Amino acid sequence: MKRPIVLVLVAMAAGVAHADPPHKLGPGDGRRVIGLVDVHVEGVPAEVASTFQQNIEQQIDTKHFWLAPRVKMKEAMSGSMRWTEGCVVGGCLAEVRSQTGADLALLAALTGSGTSFGYVVTLLRTDTGDVIAQDSDRCDVCTVNEAMTQATLATVKLLNNLPDKLPDEGIERRAAIELAAKAAKVQSTQVAHHGKRIGATLTIVGLAAVAVGAVVYFANNHADSGMVTLAAGGGIAAGGVVVLAF
Repeated sequence: MKRPIVLVLVAMAAGVAHADPPHKLGPGDGRRVIGLVDVHVEGVPAEVASTFQQNIEQQIDTKHFWLAPRVKMKEAMSGSMRWTEGCVVGGCLAEVRSQTGADLALLAALTGSGTSFGYVVTLLRTDTGDVIAQDSDRCDVCTVNEAMTQATLATVKLLNNLPDKLPDEGIERRAAIELAAKAAKVQSTQVAHHGKRIGATLTIVGLAAVAVGAVVYFANNHADSGMVTLAAGGGIAAGGVVVLAF
């Protein structure tokens, strides 16, 4: 009676072991995979999105880049339980990298009204979700094709201007924190030294005033002016001692 249960468990384990791995996109030849995550169009024909994608595929440097189309990106992400289509920026893009292998995410928006058209193209890191490059423009009197051409050229330019290796942002953040901590420590030390100099000066001036007041007081038959100088000097000296103490 127990054997069928064992066989079922073995079959389930085998099914898990042979589960499909994440659908990595790209030719696997070392080129950077650019995932076209979204092309938003508003006030322009819907087919503009497809034309924009085709233009990018034709004009990018294919020796260094490979563009993953929107359809393939959505198919690859459809099996993920940790991603929704609304994810276009931030830490959720790490799931895009995990599932597709895309190094960068590309977003584009093409809008128009009458003869006025504009675009925004954005490149993001899929490991951190941060924006690394962006370009936008608008023309008051132009055609859809002219605006799309400008958007295509802007996208290609952004890609061509990318460094061969993106900076390690984790290291940069730690370095910035360490630099800020050192600066704060130096400033604190300078303030402490400055305070000590002020305290020492007050103490010396106060003691000198005490000495002068004492001389005036005893040399002039207990003159009031001597007593005032003596008291003032004592107060100044005491203030200097307090500053030195802190």
